[in-house]
Amino acid sequence: METLPVIRGPRVRLRPLRETDAPALFALHGDPQVMRYWSTTAWTSMDDAFEHLRHAERVQADGAYPWGIALSDTDELVGSVSLFNISKTHRRAELGYSLASAHWGHGLAGEALRLALTHVFDVLELERVEADTDPRNTGSRRLLERMGFVLEGTMRKRWFVADEWCDTSWYGLLREEFVR
Repeated sequence: METLPVIRGPRVRLRPLRETDAPALFALHGDPQVMRYWSTTAWTSMDDAFEHLRHAERVQADGAYPWGIALSDTDELVGSVSLFNISKTHRRAELGYSLASAHWGHGLAGEALRLALTHVFDVLELERVEADTDPRNTGSRRLLERMGFVLEGTMRKRWFVADEWCDTSWYGLLREEFVR
């Protein structure tokens, strides 16, 4: 399995997840605010965090990039960015991300996405990145649009979470549209 590259920015860095990140992952994915618009409900057990770490190892072995978002000065894990469903043939990938609610509104998610997308286009040499978000998640939609993503459509009733049907806004970003 190839080691994930560490990518450094001014305030955050993307790095591989570690076993010691389990409490921070549980706090992140156990937060109902963070998980409100996800395709799963909030975690309820620390076992969920350890299963996520095992899942990250498996998908990394299959070529995905399950990075943690860590603060540059303290190495505290505050979120995640993942590149997955990477197709070298079609030169595209999907992108997912999360950030602890205590860090919302400070530009950290934007910095982390910019680092990941720069890697996508400059190192992996892909041409397209896709992301989906719940149409009600205004913050996520605005973040994607600031990066240059274009809304390409809505998938109705794509997810059934907590006894509620949820739609998906599907976004795409082409290499030449990326706002650096």
